[in-house]
Amino acid sequence: MDSSSPASNTISVKGTIPVASTFGSPSINFPSPPANDSSCDGKTISLWPGRYHSPVTTALWEAKSKLLVRQLGPPKDAPLQSTLLTKTPSQSRTCILYDFSSDFVLREQYRDPWNEVRIGKLLEDLDFLAGTISVKHCSDDDSTTRPLLLVTASVDKIVLKKPISVDFDLKIVGSVIWVGRSSIVVQLVVSQSKKEGSDDSDSIALTANFIFVARDSKTGKAAPVNRLSPETELEKLLFEQSEATHNLKKRKRGGEWKDLENGNLNRLKSLLAEGRVFCDMPALADRDSILLRDTRLENSLICQPQQRNIHGRIFGGFLMHRAFELAFSTAYAFAGLVPCFLEVDHVDFLKPVDVGDFLRFKSCVLYTELHNLDQPLINVEVVAHVTRPELQSSEISNTFHFTFTVRPEAKAMKNGLQLRKIVPATEEEARLILERMDADSDSLQ
Repeated sequence: MDSSSPASNTISVKGTIPVASTFGSPSINFPSPPANDSSCDGKTISLWPGRYHSPVTTALWEAKSKLLVRQLGPPKDAPLQSTLLTKTPSQSRTCILYDFSSDFVLREQYRDPWNEVRIGKLLEDLDFLAGTISVKHCSDDDSTTRPLLLVTASVDKIVLKKPISVDFDLKIVGSVIWVGRSSIVVQLVVSQSKKEGSDDSDSIALTANFIFVARDSKTGKAAPVNRLSPETELEKLLFEQSEATHNLKKRKRGGEWKDLENGNLNRLKSLLAEGRVFCDMPALADRDSILLRDTRLENSLICQPQQRNIHGRIFGGFLMHRAFELAFSTAYAFAGLVPCFLEVDHVDFLKPVDVGDFLRFKSCVLYTELHNLDQPLINVEVVAHVTRPELQSSEISNTFHFTFTVRPEAKAMKNGLQLRKIVPATEEEARLILERMDADSDSLQ
């Protein structure tokens, strides 16, 4: 079959991968676990690592079960795959279909209180799908070699272009759009059409780029990945854009961009002056402002085995899901009205999270943008800390930045809505606010 045909754009199955509701414990005919895999202990695949409870992860596990048998049980003395192949984006392209219009149980699993898709759950699915696509691209289809270890390095800005309803079918299409020596960029496009025959560009609801890096599973060192040969004009354009973005990031890391600290000094002093009034003379403080520390929320959890991926680490999508839920709650408590999600800014996965880790999520509102009264913006930061009480240590695993606005229908219920301005109590908080404001400003240019 021609590799460019639609039937080849999936993993180990023909056509689009359907997502079915997962009510209870569905029976899926997966292959038996490898006999030499001590982590499986001969149990059914429902107990394998990564069998997380999302309908999408269930569908993808079924679709790539043969590939995962190799990933989970390679011979210990097997050589690392050394032959680099050249693949096209169409060979990794994967489509997921959520049949919301006819599957009531699936619809209920993804419904939020406002009859829209739960964004946190969708972020989780996007991470798993991106990982599946990267594994497909990097595979050499040779059962005698040891596969690469693929790690989510970062997530570029995720932008919600329009609300996603649970009353209409939803589709996610993803493929590899760029590769470096050991890094891979996977682009995902979420689309939903509410009218038959509507233009494809009008149906796009969300876009996201996930960046993975390949490592030797034994040494942990960077490992080369299969090359990419874009075919269509769009694929070539996406490759060129990703190449430019990659080079820009390298120049930033290399110190080409200078810190304009002095230019921000007056802004920093102005913010701190406002904060000092709150700290030293609270009775005279501006009632339309609030200290950053007074917007904080926090929650914590112990990472469980059910949340791990095939490499034994905690899913990046699970972390994004939990961070989003806390950010949403923070924006809700701050605004006093139901928030509406707009975007996730760039996320770096600084430190892997393991099963058994004590994970603490700390959130705050960093700043508000009030120039457009019809769409005021609320920027929420969530920092994930891996805490080890027995070692008296706490390290940052991830920092997330979410942007929300207020739902129009909620805003109409509260006449004269006025979001408060955020002011810092310390120089560190002032720097965080300015850095975030400048980063968001740069992304819009």
